[in-house]
Amino acid sequence: MRKATITRKTAETEISVEINLDGTGAYDNQTGVGFFDHMLDQLSRHSLIDMTIRATGDTHIDDHHTVEDTGIALGQALVAALGDKRGIRRYGDCHLPMDDAQVRAALDLSARPFLVWNVTLPTPKIGSFDSELVREFFQALATHGGITLHVDQVHGFNSHHIAEAAFKAVARALRQAVEPDPRKADAIPSTKGTL
Repeated sequence: MRKATITRKTAETEISVEINLDGTGAYDNQTGVGFFDHMLDQLSRHSLIDMTIRATGDTHIDDHHTVEDTGIALGQALVAALGDKRGIRRYGDCHLPMDDAQVRAALDLSARPFLVWNVTLPTPKIGSFDSELVREFFQALATHGGITLHVDQVHGFNSHHIAEAAFKAVARALRQAVEPDPRKADAIPSTKGTL
């Protein structure tokens, strides 16, 4: 079973993440940050990765630590659930439209973390959520998940739509990448023999 549970506790946050890579996209995410919960729900639903996330943090300061540390814990959970990555497709991509916004994501579960982020959110806030935290989440996810992740905005003018398109595009790409490859079910998807 490709499941993992990660807990992370610091002086700033306390995070618990449970995932099932072979799920149906069921989610129960409660971080105390409303817009972020909505984005995590999209990430689960469109990746078909079941997610239960609980986070408490120093949101009386701002949401930064909660969002970043959730990305760290979720990345660590992905690494644990994937194991040696035997039999996965490894790569995924998605070109996703959402109303005015269009975002494409491409990723490689390479164990070589790298984020390319060509996304501009035109407003500093989405409701009460700091727009810059969208990138912070994906930076933490890529770094601690060992993901080479490219996210490119084709166009868009509504910050909510752009951010949501990014989460959905990454989710759909992740869904492809973690899926078993029926043609190479027992193989590590690398000529190196390890990832």
